[in-house]
Amino acid sequence: MPGDRLTLQDRQRIAAGLHEGLTYAAIGRRTGRPTSTITREVMRNGGPRGYHAEAAHQAGAGQARQHRPPAPVTSPGTAGLGGRDPRIVDEVGAQSVELMIQAGLPQMMAKVLAALFTTDSGSLTSADLVRRLRISPASVSKAIGYLENQALIKRERDLRSRAERYVVEDDAVFTSIMAGARNQTRIAEACAAGARKLGVTTPAGARLENTNQFLRHVIDDLVRSAEHWHTVYSTHPRPTSETD
Repeated sequence: MPGDRLTLQDRQRIAAGLHEGLTYAAIGRRTGRPTSTITREVMRNGGPRGYHAEAAHQAGAGQARQHRPPAPVTSPGTAGLGGRDPRIVDEVGAQSVELMIQAGLPQMMAKVLAALFTTDSGSLTSADLVRRLRISPASVSKAIGYLENQALIKRERDLRSRAERYVVEDDAVFTSIMAGARNQTRIAEACAAGARKLGVTTPAGARLENTNQFLRHVIDDLVRSAEHWHTVYSTHPRPTSETD
């Protein structure tokens, strides 16, 4: 690899990867560069939506800097940014997406959730998401359905425009944890029922009963911890009976 400098071919691969919707980590693997290098390169040269290989290469070589188009102050994709530089918001969003993907969230769902989290209002319409992420309405719909099922977002109707808005509340993670706890409780109940039917003295029955007991103890600890810290950090704590 020729030193630490990115070649024009490297930058063309980066641009192609961004167009395909690849993560920075995936682009790094494609170009043989560290993820941090790809992140810095993109953020220094217009962000995911404004990156151009040739312009980035000219800037990197210190040539024809005056020909680079200035970063727009506002654009159709800057809804809810609170006047911030879109490149900064893109950088925070991109880092969030990477972490969410590593935690197991599908890429498109991670992009939509990160967009909502990095918006001051915590809410965007489908049209906002289409413009901001440059994805199709169908992709937005699929991602919203998944995130709603995980109790991470909810839908609201804008009374003025009558458009449907997708909202991530300040306690979205708490709500999702509690929903997950309810699902895990159902699994524990199913294990207990299976153990009774098979007989708790049989190897299979004992395995199911052990799983039931393990899940119940973990869920109990998780719920109590989540409720405690939700009370500490939220101005609108929820009643503890919600998980019953």
